[in-house]
Amino acid sequence: MAESPGATSCPGTFAKAWAKAVSGTSYLPMTQAQLETLLHRLTGQLAGALTAEPFDVRAGYRVGAELVAAHIASAEGLGRTVEVIQLRLIRDLGLVAEDVEDRMARLLAAVATGYARALRDRTLDEQESIRRAAMMARTQAERALRASEARFRHQATHDPLTGLPNRTLFTERLTAALNEPGRGAQRVGVCFIDLDRFKVVNDTLGHQVGDRLLTTVAERLCQTVGEHLVARLGGDEFVILVERSGGTEDMVAMAEAALAAVRTPALVDGHELQVSASIGIVERQVAGANPSDLMRAADSTLHWAKSAGGARWALYDAERNRRELARYALSAAIPAALERGEFYLDYQPLTSLRDGRLVGVEALVRWRHPELGVLRPDSFIGLAEETGLIVQLGGWVLAEACREAEAWSAGGTAAPFVSVNLAVRQVHRPGLVQEVRGLLRQTGLPPERLQLEITESTMMSTAKEPVRALRVLADLGVRIAIDDFGTGYSNLAYLRDLPVTELKVAGEFVAGLRSPSVGRTDERILASLVSLAHALDLTVTAEGVETAGQAERLRAIGCDAAQGWHFGRPAPADRILARIR
Repeated sequence: MAESPGATSCPGTFAKAWAKAVSGTSYLPMTQAQLETLLHRLTGQLAGALTAEPFDVRAGYRVGAELVAAHIASAEGLGRTVEVIQLRLIRDLGLVAEDVEDRMARLLAAVATGYARALRDRTLDEQESIRRAAMMARTQAERALRASEARFRHQATHDPLTGLPNRTLFTERLTAALNEPGRGAQRVGVCFIDLDRFKVVNDTLGHQVGDRLLTTVAERLCQTVGEHLVARLGGDEFVILVERSGGTEDMVAMAEAALAAVRTPALVDGHELQVSASIGIVERQVAGANPSDLMRAADSTLHWAKSAGGARWALYDAERNRRELARYALSAAIPAALERGEFYLDYQPLTSLRDGRLVGVEALVRWRHPELGVLRPDSFIGLAEETGLIVQLGGWVLAEACREAEAWSAGGTAAPFVSVNLAVRQVHRPGLVQEVRGLLRQTGLPPERLQLEITESTMMSTAKEPVRALRVLADLGVRIAIDDFGTGYSNLAYLRDLPVTELKVAGEFVAGLRSPSVGRTDERILASLVSLAHALDLTVTAEGVETAGQAERLRAIGCDAAQGWHFGRPAPADRILARIR
């Protein structure tokens, strides 16, 4: 076998096509460039096998095994591999021979066989590793427990300040309660207690007063819970162990009693002190429970009570815990998702109510998650804002929107501006002006074709630097819009001194215009907003327009533009370009 006369061998082209086909079929611990390098090497092995004399399928086995070793280990990944090899390998490498089809079929079978064998072997190896690790962990745990008992046995097991059992004794009691023979069907409960804002007592009155307050709290808890174990874990953290729980109702009643005992005023060194506490409650069957999981659940539940304002108890909810773990996993995946190119933009049209012309589009980010499918912004933007990743993600959105929007002017017609939402953290970044300038220079997008959408709360910030930065951008020609106007401060007076060119009226007002017989109040409010905005030389865009009736009523009151499903749903950049042309 040989290359066809005049054909051009393109292993690099084929490797890129192969990499594109398997990307996203499973999580790969490598960059796209590394993936292409790997597949380029495997392409050479496949080509060598097809041209070898005599023909030998062993290279196919090796290629299949290497794919599994590189974590391209899903049914979809194998299917796409077989498809791209079958359709493109011979063509891209320009290979010809009388028996090329027969060789290709046998080589593909060898790849699939090698893939299946390697996947089977890897699974068996992982199972054996897990079994050995479990045995080792169990052995180590038993050794550690014996060593711990020997190391800490004539040492103290009580807190020197309060006299309560300390963490060591509490853990021993909890472990014993869970491991006691014949108790699998019985139940156990834990109340994890933390004093609210106790640090204020130490900071204002001194640690001596704080220590005496802790002693008082310890005495009250012991009096309240009777026979049950009360321990001090450290600082202002206490825990109550109920080795034989009667159910969640009993645990809640105990938590209520503990809260009442803590909040009773205490006289300490002439100071009348009153503190509150937060409690996390975990109650479950002994069978299947272990100390670390129980305390981890109690700690999470305590934080739920704290985040709700404190001075209360919270009961462990497995579903809520699952959702929070899922949220954490999703937020942690954002940086890698950006690197893998899983985010993309859709654009929603902003249409003139005067002549129906497309005046702009709003960029809306989407996440093509390999496991969860396409995620809308409300699934991950909040997480990105909480973790600070919104700066990285928002920067990508801004850059991608500028890059795609610049291409829309190639048709020779008046291209729309692109509107991009800026998060509070982005607006407060010192380098915002330099970032926008750099993007405009790199992409060639005219400043007047970029609009930055800011929330009202961001514009009302007392910090002067963000406003100064937006004013510099406005002087460059960049459009500045207030997003969701009407849901925040709704104060037109402060707009006089800010570099704003457009108001985007919140969809809540527009929703009332769906029927001619209703929404008169909303219509009057909108008419007033439009009139006042025009007096300040601002344009007004209505959000959430879904019907022709809404559009007509907005047009009648003088609204400049609108967006919503009536004018078009969010769509990829190529559809926007097609609409422009």
